[in-house]
Amino acid sequence: MSSSNLFKATVNEYLEGLPQTVQSKLYEAPATCLSIYRLLPPMAKFYIMSMLFNEQPVVLRDLDKWCKPMAKKMQFDSLKRLKSLHLIEEDKGGNHIRLHPTFRKNFRNCLTGSQESNAFGNLCVTTDKHKVDIEFLDTFASQKWETILHFMVGTESTATPSSSVLSLLKSGGLMEGPGTSPKNLKITKTGFQFLLQDVNAQIWTLLLQYLNLTQDLHMDPVDVLNFIFVLGSLELGKSYTVSSLSETQVSMLADLKDYGLVYQRTDSSGRFYPTRLATTLTSDSAALKTPSMALEQALEASEEGAEQPAAPEAPAGNQGTVIIETNFKLYAYTNSPLEIAILNLFVHLKSRFTNMVCGQITRESIRNALYNGITADQVIKFLETHAHPQMKLLAKERLDKKIEFDTSHNINTAGGAPQSQAISADGSVAQHKLEILPPTVVDQIKLWQLELDRIQTFDGYVFKDFANQQEFDTLWNYASETGVLIWSDKNKRKFFVTKEGFSQVADFGNRRLPRSRG
Repeated sequence: MSSSNLFKATVNEYLEGLPQTVQSKLYEAPATCLSIYRLLPPMAKFYIMSMLFNEQPVVLRDLDKWCKPMAKKMQFDSLKRLKSLHLIEEDKGGNHIRLHPTFRKNFRNCLTGSQESNAFGNLCVTTDKHKVDIEFLDTFASQKWETILHFMVGTESTATPSSSVLSLLKSGGLMEGPGTSPKNLKITKTGFQFLLQDVNAQIWTLLLQYLNLTQDLHMDPVDVLNFIFVLGSLELGKSYTVSSLSETQVSMLADLKDYGLVYQRTDSSGRFYPTRLATTLTSDSAALKTPSMALEQALEASEEGAEQPAAPEAPAGNQGTVIIETNFKLYAYTNSPLEIAILNLFVHLKSRFTNMVCGQITRESIRNALYNGITADQVIKFLETHAHPQMKLLAKERLDKKIEFDTSHNINTAGGAPQSQAISADGSVAQHKLEILPPTVVDQIKLWQLELDRIQTFDGYVFKDFANQQEFDTLWNYASETGVLIWSDKNKRKFFVTKEGFSQVADFGNRRLPRSRG
C-alpha cells in the first residue's frame, strides 16, 4: 500500500525475520524470553501461559475452543506471531503443538525465580559517591534524546549529537546529505515520519538500525539483542556492574549513552545506570517525561489555578496540550520549539503567544505532510496522543452516554434482554469507540489522503472453483472472521485474501472440508 507505515513500531517484526537458529540462541537468555513475552499480543500470551506448565502437547483443533467465534482474527494474528518466532512447534502430522523447549524452560525459570543470579544484571553492592537519582536520570535521558530530535527538525540547539548518532541517522535514511558534516545533513521523508512516532517506536527504530550495523562493527547480534532486552528488565534508579557484561556489551555502553538509554559517569566507570528510555522498551509504561513536557504540565497547573475547568489526571509525562475544534482550528498549550516544529509539519500555524500557538488544519497543510511521506493515520495518531486531557474527558463522557443509551434501547426492543451482538466481552457497546478528535476532522484528513491515493494494490491469493455453496460459505466466513478477506464475489463463488492469510485459510479448509467433499 502506498500509505504503509515504514517503521517497525516494535521489535517483533525484526525478530520474526531472524533465522530460526538465531531465534533459538536468543531463547537461551531468560531476560530475552521475558521481554519477548511482554511484546506479544494478549491472546498469544494466553496461549503461552496455557502451555507453559503443561507437559503434554496441545491438540491444534482445541485452540478453536479456547476463544470465542468473534475472536478469530485475534487468534489468527496470535498464532501467526508465535509461529513466526518459532515459539510453538508442530509435530510431523501437524495435529499437535508445543512450546519451544528452550523458551519454555527459561521463561518458566523467570516466573519461578529459578534463573541464574546474573540473568538480569548484577546490582552494585557499594554506594555511588556521586548522587544519581531518578530525576537526574530523566533529565539526562531527555536532554540526550531531545538533542537528536531538535537536530533532525532543524531547531536551534545548544549541542549537536555525537558522530555515531549522526552516522546512524544517515544510514537509517532519516537524514541525508554529502559528507559527514552536520551542516550538510537534511531530514528525509522517512525522517518526517520518524518525528511523529511515539518515543518507544523512535528508540526501536534507531536500535534496529544499530542491529543492522552489528556485522560492520564486528559485534554478535545475539549478544547485542540480549543486552537490549536485559536493559528493558532492569530497575530504574539502580546501578549495575560493568564487570558482569561481555566485551560486546561493554562496547555498546558508549553508543547507548549517546542515545540516552544508559548513564555512565565516565567511559572507565565500573557501574552504569539504565534510564527510563531503556526500562520502558518492552513495557506499557508511560513515555519519558521530557523538559518540554514538564513545562507544559506546569502551564496546565497554572491554568487550573486560574479557575479554569480542571483536567483529568494523567500519568506523569503524558499530559496532552492540543485542542482541536470541529472547524479545524487547533490550539496547542506549549512553547517547546520541538513540538511547535512538529506541529508545523501538518498545521498552518498563524499565531504564537507566550504559552500557546494557534493554527488551522487545511487541505494544503495536510497535502504538504503527505508529500513529505507522512500518512493520515500518523497525523491522527499524533493528535490523539497529544490531545488535551479535557478533550479525552469529554470523549469519555460522550462514549458513556452512547453506551447507556444503546444498552437501554436494546433492552426495550429485545423484550428485556440486551442484544448480544451489540455488547462486547468487556460490557461496552462493540460498534462504539472512544472518539477523542472530532469525527469530521478525522474523516476529512483521510479524505485528503484519498485524493492522492487513487489506487491501492494488495498481494494475495484468489480462492475459486468450490464444489458447492456450503464449501464457499465455510471458507468465506472464516476468512472474514480472521480479517484476511480483501474482496469477494458470492455470485461467482470467488474471494481474495491477503498473502499472509492464505496459509491459514488453506489449513482451515484442509481440516474442515475433506468430509463434505466425499
